[in-house]
Amino acid sequence: MKIADALFLSQGSGGAMNAADIVVSLLILGIIVVSLLSNVVVLICFLYNSEIRRQVPGLFILNLTFCNLLQSVSNMPLTLVGLVTSGHPGGSGFCQIVGFLDTFLTTNSMLSMAALSIDRWVAVVFPLSYHSRIRHRDALIVLGYTWIHSICFSTVATCSSWLGYNHLYASCTLCNVRAKTAGKQFIVFTVALHCLTFLLTLIVMCVTYLKVLKVARSHCKRIDVITMQTLVVLVDIHPSVRQKCLEEQKRRRQRATNKISTFIGTFVVCFTPYVITR
Repeated sequence: MKIADALFLSQGSGGAMNAADIVVSLLILGIIVVSLLSNVVVLICFLYNSEIRRQVPGLFILNLTFCNLLQSVSNMPLTLVGLVTSGHPGGSGFCQIVGFLDTFLTTNSMLSMAALSIDRWVAVVFPLSYHSRIRHRDALIVLGYTWIHSICFSTVATCSSWLGYNHLYASCTLCNVRAKTAGKQFIVFTVALHCLTFLLTLIVMCVTYLKVLKVARSHCKRIDVITMQTLVVLVDIHPSVRQKCLEEQKRRRQRATNKISTFIGTFVVCFTPYVITR
């Protein structure tokens, strides 16, 4: 989402685009296209699949998809325009709105991922009581909190004039020129914002998914023991067959670990640049 944050340093004030600027522009354009297509597909699946709509996680996925889509059509294209033209895309009021959306949507996306991880933890650790623990009403309450949380921080930033166009990021976002003179207030705001969004979400994801991995490995181990005992009773297992069974069990456990690592790693890769630059 925020590729320009790290790569816009190469563009000078002269307005002419060099090779690095062109590469970055094409990269951002590709990200916009992929983001639009992938999130539209998710939205279509939600609209045309009644089973997904009945499931509680579908609400969290819908909220996350909404945030990603809105980010793809609001801030990201303006970042591309700012990178190409080296200018301010729109007036000050328009930029305030875009900056508000940038902070709101990014915060909401992170909290939605935290909500999804909690839902998956309850589903795996408490499968028999999942439907009584997590209901649509509970999901709506959680989503209400994510919206209120995101709106509050975005409103504070807007009212304090800490949102605006930043040439370094080539976008309307947090950390305007006036924020540099705010001193401790802006520092406290940014620390609170990122601790209660990025850091909180990362901790929740690590704790819940590690617990999910622990339960999954425990279930796999019990299944493996039962499978081996059954095979021993039914047939005289050849050593090569036993070895293949053990290798398959090891690969199954490794796949679970890889999935968890991918979930957490993707979150870190996507949001860490945004948090560090802001």
